[in-house]
Amino acid sequence: MITSSQLTSKEAIELEDKYGAHNYHPLPVVLDRGEGVYVWDVEGKQYYDFLSAYSAVNQGHCHPRIVRAMTDQASKLTLTSRAFYNSRLGEYEQFITDYFKFDKVLPMNSGAEAVETALKLARKYGYEKMGIAENEAKIIVANGNFHGRTTTIISFSNDQDARKNFGPYTEGFVSIPYNDLQALEQSVKQPGVVAFLVEPIQGEAGVNTPADDYIRKAKEICGQHDVLFIADEIQTGIARTGALLAVCGKCSCEGHCERQAATYTRPDLLILGKALSGGAYPVSAVLADDEIMNVIKPGQHGSTFGGNPIAAAVGMAALKVVSDEHLAQNARKLGDIFRAEMQALVDEFDILRLVRGRGLLNALVINDDEDSSTAWDICVRLKDNGLLAKPTHGNIIRFAPPLVMTEEQLMDCVRIIRETIIEHING
Repeated sequence: MITSSQLTSKEAIELEDKYGAHNYHPLPVVLDRGEGVYVWDVEGKQYYDFLSAYSAVNQGHCHPRIVRAMTDQASKLTLTSRAFYNSRLGEYEQFITDYFKFDKVLPMNSGAEAVETALKLARKYGYEKMGIAENEAKIIVANGNFHGRTTTIISFSNDQDARKNFGPYTEGFVSIPYNDLQALEQSVKQPGVVAFLVEPIQGEAGVNTPADDYIRKAKEICGQHDVLFIADEIQTGIARTGALLAVCGKCSCEGHCERQAATYTRPDLLILGKALSGGAYPVSAVLADDEIMNVIKPGQHGSTFGGNPIAAAVGMAALKVVSDEHLAQNARKLGDIFRAEMQALVDEFDILRLVRGRGLLNALVINDDEDSSTAWDICVRLKDNGLLAKPTHGNIIRFAPPLVMTEEQLMDCVRIIRETIIEHING
């Protein structure tokens, strides 16, 4: 057997191809270690990470404070299950509910688990508090959404790669166009509607960024019709978009945006994951106030690993890093610079159609159709030139570096992107 210290990139790729399920299509690079904004492959080549594990590594790779919190707790107590109390969970629950200003948190592990948790909470609330007839609850979702790949979640996806041949599908969902307030206004009037589940920015759809007032007005519509507003901030939350939460909208406050910004839209249920651990450990959460959260009673929902001591320690450390290192402010500043630089490229090169995004969650739309290999080919060239990014929806390249990036590093990445585009054009 070949050990990891002996593997070449070719050998590692061949092992995954032979022994692993083919449910992903990675770029041909084998990463071995990371620090801050950088990762290194098994041959020792250094790259800028411009994906951040789909925004899980907002705090940078292997942040020493987060790693220390994890290893310190791992050496003491890792798991008790929820059959018993543990000495870290209550501390974490108090910390995170104060941090985001909700009454209660329900801790889980993966993002998809957290979405499933929010759906169950909304349905149960609808039956027990809104008087919806049993099995008649409906939840509104947006076309182009990505909330995970469980059977229930793919039931309301319009991505055929995610759906095809996985039926029968779960009922009870109403799909409407994203960024369409009129469609939402009509849908909430349907009988049995209990909630609207939405991403403030659709990351997997290609950083599909709605109108500035979309989230605020969507929440107002839900409130007027007594419908719960559920914000999936698994990818957009925790400073990625230049605010602590994307529902903060465009603001310039220097603290926790939800405490200070007039643009803050407070969801009824908030779903978090990914950067909640800084990429060090699977940690997710649903936050809500007592009126909603108290519908869950013992035995009705849970997770063996949800709320374990390591997750609690890591979650607190990760959120403290976001505040102490002013990562939302840095994302906002660098995001403005990055989009301006990318817009200059769009203006210069016909192969680029547009740039969009907020903070350090951005995308370049390639001037080609979704079935083309152009975006993939550019990403392979970017990899060869020392920058890692990944296409989504065929003709879109998502750019999301760790939020600890400096302006000097960002401008070096802009140089790499520009030179790569020129290389691609020249063949």
